[in-house]
Parts: sequence; C-alpha cells; structure tokens
Amino acid sequence: MNKKKSNYSEYALFHLAVDSIIFGFDEGELKLLIHKRKFEPFMGDWSLFGGFLKEEESLSDAANRILFELTGLQKIYMEELQTYGDIERDPAGRVLSVAYYALIPAHRYSEDYSKQYGATWVSLKELPDLIMDHNDMVKSALRRLRRRTASQPIGFELLPREFTIPQLQSLYEAIYQTELDKRNFRKKILSMGVLVKLEEKDMSGSRKGAFLYRFDKRKYERLIEKGYNFTI
Repeated sequence: MNKKKSNYSEYALFHLAVDSIIFGFDEGELKLLIHKRKFEPFMGDWSLFGGFLKEEESLSDAANRILFELTGLQKIYMEELQTYGDIERDPAGRVLSVAYYALIPAHRYSEDYSKQYGATWVSLKELPDLIMDHNDMVKSALRRLRRRTASQPIGFELLPREFTIPQLQSLYEAIYQTELDKRNFRKKILSMGVLVKLEEKDMSGSRKGAFLYRFDKRKYERLIEKGYNFTI
C-alpha cells in the first residue's frame, strides 16, 4: 500500500472490525455459531465471531477470510448486513463494525474447528446475552434472512445437497418461527419446478420413508431469466 503522507492526517484514526452472524440448521432448529470471548474486554462472555480488517483487505475479503479460518468452508452464501458505529459500543476504543451474515450447512462443519475455536451451535430460541451490540446484529440478520428466503431460494444453502420435503418445510418453519400447512407447502414448493425428485428415500423418519429431492440451481437461473418469481 502507498505510504505517502495522507491528506487525511488531521483526522482521527479508528479501528474497523468485521463480525459474522453464522446461521446453521440442525435438528429442526435454526442455530447460531457463537463462542466465549478469550480476551478483554468481555473475556468469557458470549460473542459472535469476528476480527479486524487488515490493511491489504477489502471488507468482503476480510469477511471471507474470517469465515474460512473458522469453518474451513469456501463459497458460502454471505451478505453484508449493516455497519454498527455507536460511539461507546466498545469500551476498548473507537471501533466500527461491519456485520455480515452467512448460511452454512451445519452437517459440513467439522468438530475439529469447534474444539479449536471454542465454537458452539446455539438455538436461536436459547440465545444468551451477547457482548456489545451483537444481539442487535442477530435480530437484524434474522429479519434480513426472512425477507431473502421469501423471494430467493437461499434457504437451500442450509440443507444437505439431498433432502426431503418435510426437512425443507421444517427449515422454513424454523426461519419464520411458525407452523406451515403440510399439504399447501408441498403443493406450492413442487409447483415451482425447481426440485429434482430422486429415486432414493430417507428411511429415518418413518417405515414408509420420504423421497429425497435436490435443488436444481441451473433450472432456477433459467427461469429467473424468463421473469420467474420465487415466493414462499
């Protein structure tokens, strides 16, 4: 980076952090990946994962780096949420934070990373008090997630590649925290024409079993080009 004298030298310098709201779906519940902070201030308190922006990074580069270091996963759905800049949000100094939310398939998250970073999946229904404004970040991220899943198929990012219709319905019920009519949901989701029915069944739920499906992203993209409107 160019080290020439800055034209902004008369202005104060601040720290810029990136915080990640990491959603997962497991056991029929929408969950959040959090940890107990290992340094002051707020050492030992529950916190989102995050880090400071490096000089050579863009914001999205930093968000992807933090997510990869924490999960070992790449090409994960992630979206910038908003910037938090309350003057006294961090007692250690003037720190602005850009929050991102990410959707990761919980079944792909390795326990080795959990042990290394002290990461814990917590149900949103049992979310503890988090440090600073992290609870506000989670609430904003959940509102955004609900808006996005109503008009885009991003919910599939939280599921295994192959899933059943009941599993898909359970996901949407967890996101919206409301019960959906089984017959209407099944009829609507199949009428969209973006699911591929497989010959295999999931036998874990009942003796009869449930057919597995796969989301056809290419077909969805072709439909979008024709003006298709995905709505749940």
